[in-house]
Amino acid sequence: ADDEVTLFERDMKEFWIQFKISYGTDQNNQTSALRDLCKETIEALSEKWSKKLKEEDLMIDKIQEYNNEILQQSKYVAEKEEQLTEIKSKLNQEEEEQKNLTDSIQELKEELMKKMEIKSSKNKAAKEKVEQVSKIKALFKEHLGLEMRRIHDEQLQFIFRHIDHKDPDKPYICTLSINEEGDYEVTSCTPPLDCIAELQLKLRETNNFSAFVANIRKAFTALSYK
Repeated sequence: ADDEVTLFERDMKEFWIQFKISYGTDQNNQTSALRDLCKETIEALSEKWSKKLKEEDLMIDKIQEYNNEILQQSKYVAEKEEQLTEIKSKLNQEEEEQKNLTDSIQELKEELMKKMEIKSSKNKAAKEKVEQVSKIKALFKEHLGLEMRRIHDEQLQFIFRHIDHKDPDKPYICTLSINEEGDYEVTSCTPPLDCIAELQLKLRETNNFSAFVANIRKAFTALSYK
């Protein structure tokens, strides 16, 4: 703006210089020369300022265009930032879900390992009990007239003879198994004994298998005299 004022002042000075020169040298042509000079000067100034105004208008339009473009870019960036925020939120949620899933899987693995250890321990105990029964099998058969058989579903069948003095070969049968908890369980008894539940409970409490077999034989013997 300051440069434009300076240029205008310089143009006006040149105009007055030309005016003075024309006035001093040729008084007769003063009016005509002044008119022509004014006309030329005004036309020149009009053209110059018209051009500058057009340039300024173009500059204003360009600035407005830049402002509009910046506004559009700002809206675009804001939308992308909002989308990015949503994506980050979803990722954080998925990470949390993944962590919870991993923790649940780990808990299930630990629980499964514990169950496997318990099952292994029960299987070991069951195996030891079966071996214990097998070791005394021959002894019982020889001294008590007892025969033991392994039948379906891993059950042991005890066949007592020499019970009934009237019929020594008559079989008295008791079938025993080991349940899922690893405890002894009487699954059948022929002929039935009223005390079988008590004898089963005592076996579980004492784990004395020999005493259980002996008590079963005594109960069968007492029954044979009735």
